[in-house]
Amino acid sequence: MAGSSSATKSGSGGGRRRGPAQLRRLPLVLLGVSALLAGAVAPAAADTGFLLPAGSIPGGTLQTESLSWLYVCNQDDATVTVLDMGTLEIVRTVDFQRLGYSANAKPHHVAVEPDGSHWYVSLIGEGKVVKLDMQDRVVGEAPFETPGMLSLHPGEDLLVVGRSMSAVNPPSRIGLIRRSDMTIDEIDVFFPRPHAMVLEPTTGIVYTASLGVNQMAAVNTARERVELTDVVGPPHALMQFAISPDGSQLAISGELSHTVLFFDLADPMKPRATGSVDVGAQPFDPIYTLDGRYVYVGNKSANTITVLDAESFQVARVFDDPRIREPHGAVLSPDGKYVFISNTNLREDHGMMHGGHHAGHTPAAPVRGGKGNVMVFDVASMEIVSVIEMGNNTTGMGAPTRR
Repeated sequence: MAGSSSATKSGSGGGRRRGPAQLRRLPLVLLGVSALLAGAVAPAAADTGFLLPAGSIPGGTLQTESLSWLYVCNQDDATVTVLDMGTLEIVRTVDFQRLGYSANAKPHHVAVEPDGSHWYVSLIGEGKVVKLDMQDRVVGEAPFETPGMLSLHPGEDLLVVGRSMSAVNPPSRIGLIRRSDMTIDEIDVFFPRPHAMVLEPTTGIVYTASLGVNQMAAVNTARERVELTDVVGPPHALMQFAISPDGSQLAISGELSHTVLFFDLADPMKPRATGSVDVGAQPFDPIYTLDGRYVYVGNKSANTITVLDAESFQVARVFDDPRIREPHGAVLSPDGKYVFISNTNLREDHGMMHGGHHAGHTPAAPVRGGKGNVMVFDVASMEIVSVIEMGNNTTGMGAPTRR
């Protein structure tokens, strides 16, 4: 079972660190500069306008339609596919090259406003978090070195961002973005490679964790307070969090330890370890069901998806289906009916990640796989109900954040 001890990094300055001068980061209390003056809108993107002609988005009003949209990143195509979570049909595909970005933009993760009015995407290759409206027009940008996971506060003007796992030695800081004008500040969390990222909406506490050391941090952004928690056990490479819908429990995947670790959040700033479960190789993004009973997590190197009982810390089911090809991101539909899990499908010879071998053979170079997909799981029956083909290297996803 996982355990923890804590060390607080707070007091004068609260962990705040100034970034490189060219980013012009300001103290959080002074973030009143307009996005335009801060250079937040890329002229090329702003001039591009709609990806699709006006009126081409099907049916109803955009405001209503957008509440059911799931945004799916196709990292190697520089596109985001929009999927209707009710009908399980593709609505459209947003091409970031047509919006003025490079073929190497690498969209990785998405956060969406509770009312569906705007969505945000981390572009690893551009070093930016980009804000778009319902009609896929770029309305703002925030510069951030190798951005990765995003989490949005549904009741406050805050979007937090971690570092991409592809960043070898990024700053030990997470980003705090004021969504209204996309101005950005950074706060030091004192450990290397802060990747995992989630915000608990009731308390407003941000949780982040390290890929490099067995530590995670609870961040009170209002008080600029950071408290560290040591995570016991072998090297975990802490990948990504999920928080139970009632805010009482935290789960995080350990990429190297092949475990999912659970923590009690009775004291939000001091998560208390309560259990761990061995799952398949390289667990990625976990997600809770709406009742908080189960956690779905994809095991990227094992090509399986594990369902965990969050009360007993036992494996409830393992999906071993040939269509599971390196599962990555996870999202729950707002109504709780479906769990969506993306599959990157990067390698045709699966199980080759991290120097592994398959059937006694280790190729000199990875073999390219095919298109990624999104698998849809019916929560009530715990069955796969649909597999929807996406683009190349289908990674993070996002849907409207529940208040």
